[in-house]
Amino acid sequence: MIDVLDQEILKILQEDGRMSNKELAYKVGLAQSATSERLRKLRERGWIEKFEIRLDAARLGFGLVAFIFVRTQELVSGRKIGDQLAAIEEAQEVFNVAGEDCYLVKVRVKDPEALGKLLRDKIGVIDSVVTTRTTIVMETYKETCKLPLSQLGANGSSNIRSTTSAASKNGPAGRGAGATLR
Repeated sequence: MIDVLDQEILKILQEDGRMSNKELAYKVGLAQSATSERLRKLRERGWIEKFEIRLDAARLGFGLVAFIFVRTQELVSGRKIGDQLAAIEEAQEVFNVAGEDCYLVKVRVKDPEALGKLLRDKIGVIDSVVTTRTTIVMETYKETCKLPLSQLGANGSSNIRSTTSAASKNGPAGRGAGATLR
């Protein structure tokens, strides 16, 4: 379970994952040690999976984004094909989907020739792949990994709890180290 302070920490880190503990503590109104402990618990309990950087793909020459719908043989089941698709270096996201197709793969490559090669040499050689349909992105308006954390607790979610106890009112901005992470 996370409380409103943990939610605030997560919101801030989604904007700037490199923020120092000192600055983060200041922004949420906690002591640095309390903030550090909360971060440790958020990582330990799986709320934070990992920290990674986001590269400018176009600047590095990977300007072509495509979504590939992959249809496989109907009787094929399990994770084998999904794992094979996920092992493709150019694949950024791989989803098992419902509908006409079986998988949706987001890829990022240098140019149309690289996309063709990927389709022929990496996806087309997977035994149970029957067909693919490819959609090329012309322009991107939004691309993010950020979650809409403002929606947590909006419907009375039991995953968020308030820190309005007397113990939590002792620190800066009324949000002291007395607030606990469950």
